[in-house]
Amino acid sequence: MKNVLMVAEKPSLAASLASILSNGRCTVKRGNNGCSTHEWSGHFRHEGNVHFRMTSVCGHVMSLDFISKYTSWDKVDPVELFDCPTEKKECTPKQQMRTFLAHEARGCDYLVLWLDCDKEGENICFEVMDAVQHVIHNVYSHSVTYRAHFSAITDKDIKGAMETLGHPNENEAKSVDARQELDLRIGCAFTRFQTKFFQGRYGDLDSSLISYGPCQTPTLGFCVKRHDDIQLFKPETFWYLQLLAGQPECTLEWARGRVFKKDIAIMLLNRVKEHKEATVESVSSKESFKSKPQALNTVELMRICSSGLGIGPYQAMQLAERLYTQGYISYPRTETNQYPENFDLHATLRVLQPSSEFGDEARAIASDFQSPRKGKDAGDHPPITPMKLANRNDFDRDTWRVYDFICRHFMGTISRDLKYRTTTAKLRVGIENFSCTANVLIDAGFTKVMTWQAFGRDEPNPPFVQGTTVAINDVRLTESQTGPPDYLTEAELITLMEQHGIGTDASIPVHINNICQRNYVRIETGRKLIPTTLGIVLVHGYQKIDPELVLPTMRSEVERMLTLIAKGSADFNDVRRHAIKIFKLKFMYFVQNIASMDMLFESSFSPLAESGKAHSRCGKCRRYMKYIQTKPARLYCSHCDENYTLPNGNVKVYREFKCPLDDFGLLAFSTGVKGRSFPFCPYCYNHPPFRDMPKFGGCNTCTHPTCPHSLNTLGISTCVECETGVLVLDSTLSPTWKLGCNRCDVIINCFKGATKITVEDTKCSDCGAQLVNVVYKSDKSKFKDGSEEKSGCIFCSNDFSHLVEKHRAVASRQVRSGAPRGGAAGGGAGPGTAGGAAGNARGGRHGGRPPKDKMAQLAAYFV
Repeated sequence: MKNVLMVAEKPSLAASLASILSNGRCTVKRGNNGCSTHEWSGHFRHEGNVHFRMTSVCGHVMSLDFISKYTSWDKVDPVELFDCPTEKKECTPKQQMRTFLAHEARGCDYLVLWLDCDKEGENICFEVMDAVQHVIHNVYSHSVTYRAHFSAITDKDIKGAMETLGHPNENEAKSVDARQELDLRIGCAFTRFQTKFFQGRYGDLDSSLISYGPCQTPTLGFCVKRHDDIQLFKPETFWYLQLLAGQPECTLEWARGRVFKKDIAIMLLNRVKEHKEATVESVSSKESFKSKPQALNTVELMRICSSGLGIGPYQAMQLAERLYTQGYISYPRTETNQYPENFDLHATLRVLQPSSEFGDEARAIASDFQSPRKGKDAGDHPPITPMKLANRNDFDRDTWRVYDFICRHFMGTISRDLKYRTTTAKLRVGIENFSCTANVLIDAGFTKVMTWQAFGRDEPNPPFVQGTTVAINDVRLTESQTGPPDYLTEAELITLMEQHGIGTDASIPVHINNICQRNYVRIETGRKLIPTTLGIVLVHGYQKIDPELVLPTMRSEVERMLTLIAKGSADFNDVRRHAIKIFKLKFMYFVQNIASMDMLFESSFSPLAESGKAHSRCGKCRRYMKYIQTKPARLYCSHCDENYTLPNGNVKVYREFKCPLDDFGLLAFSTGVKGRSFPFCPYCYNHPPFRDMPKFGGCNTCTHPTCPHSLNTLGISTCVECETGVLVLDSTLSPTWKLGCNRCDVIINCFKGATKITVEDTKCSDCGAQLVNVVYKSDKSKFKDGSEEKSGCIFCSNDFSHLVEKHRAVASRQVRSGAPRGGAAGGGAGPGTAGGAAGNARGGRHGGRPPKDKMAQLAAYFV
């Protein structure tokens, strides 16, 4: 029997597909990386009975990055990023997705790809094929690998897709590769340069990254342009006439609208006042219509969620994707707003009829079904429609509101248009004309189900008869002023991005979310986007140096070229080289003229020397450095003109301790009593002195052989949860003591109230962890026998068991010979102990003996 491997984009989607294709008869095997495998037997094309194996990825398998030589911000000139080599890396190395896919593909003869049916999905198809190419023979052949195309998670759609399998589209996959490379090179080059330049000069930018993005920056540009329009707006005074006539009295609007010269307005007012009566020129009545909506696409969904539901586009798409993977709606990423000719609208409507929320409306529409409006067929997916009935209690509040809107919008598209009668009366006074209009509802149409678009109250008809005269009750001259436009809302910004080709239906919410996260704009009441000072200065700076960097024209041209790649009309390498060459020249010009942007920053932000407050001493000049708490948190030495990045959290001077390597004062980082904390040297944190110490690591990762705060001195055992971490004694908050992993968030609180804890050179004979010596004051001892001092293993000693948090207990791993510091030890903890987080945590100390030559030991470690 032959084997078929099938791969979906998400684990939840794989489960739904397997259940449908196997008719609920599949078996499930759970993987270590969160992706399960579903197996069953069934018929496949012309092979007869085969064994199916359905699993999934978790989005993209691979991501593009520069090779390691070019990842350093300090050592690489950003202009090199336009030409340097790149490589594909696993998005989440811990998941080992390529290894997992290759393992699941063993023994398989065919590959069927069930990735999302968009360009990103096509790209993931080829990532999966690359991962299994050494396992499935001839995987790039059309006779081996197939592609399923579907738009909804229903029995009909999925089984139909299985019967009409196609093949992956390499051109669409290449267009995604091109976009990824352009965004990486352009974004990283500009971002690295301007982040280092401005954060090295100003202290109150309040942003950890001064980023540039080919889509993100034009998106910000729209917001700043509206802000500039508001700031530059000059109000003008105007005047207009209002006529009051008839019984009951009716207010009529002036045909001239308004005039901007007061003397002319007064002259026209006096002419009208010369008359006591007005002549009714005409009274006309006609039926008017408000068209029902077109079918729902992604952009319209995001617009309505923002303006009508108060849900941002990024969150709205997350909710919609969740509804899709659960089978409640069709695929939510589509540009099409016209139903296909073969779309069964009646069947979809029948799904909604049993609903207790809108079932009555669905049944009424079924008995008066109307053809939907025509729209645009983009050739991707059908419009967004409900596929399965849900109840309010099935979801949280926001998810239900999105689902409810999609259902009601669908019913609105097959309802009647709203019909109302408009009656208009026109009156003449001398040479001046006035009119009034009244609207009366005839048929509520689609607004019966889309209630938020309801017509409103009927207006009384004008009390006039054509050809008669009516007495003028009053004439008023009213003064007013023109007003500025309002700030852009998210819905308006989405419209502008769609019109100018900035981003795709999938990336638009990401770009809007990015400019909010980067502190370039803030969202206020009504989902209005208000640019911050940083966002305004950035855009104005780009406009001074090279306006095309912030205008939408550049990106829309790139998007046009990427579309040509997807259609097979343009060569991948030609487009890539052309775009990179243009942006490289623009970057070089930007760097040469950065002073123009710096002038704007200088007038808006405070120099580093004037920011922050005195904190700790510099190890080079022994002067106090300034602590700048706004993002990114850092220390600044004005005498040496050096910046030192700090971790995000509470940073205090750690008593009077100094680093033995560079003489900088040690600092203590903490996120609270229950959070992570560790001491660190600001210089070593930014410039690791040892080869095995990570950048932005504290003393708990430092392998200095004799420093009393280092990993070698305070390390206890291998971490109980992660592969590479070591549990290190943390004394920064004493008399609150804890063990913290130097790689992950595992924390074990212990020995509360102890006055002193020392990590000894001796190891536990049972688990291999370092022994500790614990001292209490005589009147505050927490040992059961009242002793002031005891030594033992924190995990195995019965004297310590009641003083250690037992809920973190995990059995320890076996010792690995030659393991690095923290290599795990054997043997679980004994009964009644906290559990065996154990290991040879002091590997650098060589059995506890001090090094014969301190400098020789340093030389062996020092980079």
